[in-house]
Amino acid sequence: MSVRKILKMGRQLLLEESEPITEFNTPELHQLIADLWETMKATDGAGLAAPQIGVLKRVVVFGYDKDYHPENMAEIPATVLINPKLTPLTEEFEERWEGCLSIPGMRGAVPRYTKVRIEAYDVTGKPFSCDAEGFHARVAQHECDHLDGILYPMRMLDLDCFGFNDAFEEDEQAERAD
Repeated sequence: MSVRKILKMGRQLLLEESEPITEFNTPELHQLIADLWETMKATDGAGLAAPQIGVLKRVVVFGYDKDYHPENMAEIPATVLINPKLTPLTEEFEERWEGCLSIPGMRGAVPRYTKVRIEAYDVTGKPFSCDAEGFHARVAQHECDHLDGILYPMRMLDLDCFGFNDAFEEDEQAERAD
């Protein structure tokens, strides 16, 4: 396992579509997944996609325990998705703040489906599916977007809700002081 460099917005590779995995349970696939986990944990992320470390393969990892998220949302189990497909289970969207390891120090309000079905393969090539809602659905959609070359600002409806974390925090502190 090794911590890999995370590519930042502006790198062309982040805008490209990833290739599907065709060979499962290989040492290379296991190494990629281990590197994704190690890199995600080292950077305090909730998820990470292979393109973010410069690998154009359809692999994402995500998960966190209940203490990770500041709103103490329900735990998301450690999950590996290979060649994932997401299907909305509702027409309902929710606009919430998102950040990204490839866009450090910034956040934006992004609309996402509130409930999705995830279909994917595990590392051995066994297909599985599950339903996700709330923050779990949001994380899955965010990470899977990376596989199609989509960064969260491309999904935003209002760029007034996009900026640096510290600037938002300064405004929030000023509002509390008034």
